[in-house]
Amino acid sequence: MRLPLFSRGMRIGLFGGSFNPPHAGHALVCDLALKRLGLDRVWLMVSPGNPLKSREALPPLSERMAAARRLMRDPRIVVTGFEADIGAVYSYQTVDYLRRACPGVHFVWVMGGDNLAAFFRWRRWRDIARKVPILVVDRPGATHRAERGIAASWFARRRLPEAQAKTLPLRRPPALIVLHGPRSPLSSTRLRAQASNLAPSSASARGSAEGPGQRSV
Repeated sequence: MRLPLFSRGMRIGLFGGSFNPPHAGHALVCDLALKRLGLDRVWLMVSPGNPLKSREALPPLSERMAAARRLMRDPRIVVTGFEADIGAVYSYQTVDYLRRACPGVHFVWVMGGDNLAAFFRWRRWRDIARKVPILVVDRPGATHRAERGIAASWFARRRLPEAQAKTLPLRRPPALIVLHGPRSPLSSTRLRAQASNLAPSSASARGSAEGPGQRSV
């Protein structure tokens, strides 16, 4: 198992998810984190699967990583699948491992506003919040609801203004900042639904196999 390159003192954002599929909205989150927090790297951690979601029909990890690498153009965004190598099922396991394996590195957990709304459902979410500062990036239709949720209420006295974003990597957790910037209406859920709607029916698929037809891409 090999972690992405790092050195003591680096500021690294940890942006995890299934990325099924990765899209331009994910790239915007990474770009905003790099610029506004002054990060040296963002590790885009493609997970084996989300324990809160079904893994049925989830493409192989290697395929999702390859798709993410094709999308991310900034060399400071490093696509990695190390969570599968260390057997991390839950995010708190990832955080605990990296704190041991990367002494002196300043990690920030990066998530979209939609994940903040569900953060209280994550296994040992308060432990995560007490071990790494958290950056929440505004997502269309999600952030206002998330800011009234259980996790946001717990963070109320630990939330920093956007103007202090560059201080977040060095802050002692718990610490949270919500950033606003360029947004994308895309979501992996919506893209999967669109792909499913475009897929040929079983009858048309049989017709294609029996004779000339349009290739599905």
